Amino acid sequence: MVVVRLPKELEERLTALARKTGRSKSYYVRQALLEYLDDLEDYYLAVERLESRLPGIPLEEVERRLGLQD
Repeated sequence: MVVVRLPKELEERLTALARKTGRSKSYYVRQALLEYLDDLEDYYLAVERLESRLPGIPLEEVERRLGLQD
């Protein structure tokens, strides 16, 4: 379990959204965290890969491998 203190304005917005949609505030907090964590994990993976100095793959090769060539 996690307890989070929110600024009053954010709490009010979250409450209004929950009422308007019939979903719980917890639902929206979970959804927001999932999306944010996905983005953060992608970001740190990209940074890690950039720092590892692996050779790049040309766009044409990526398209070929994915079957996206015209």
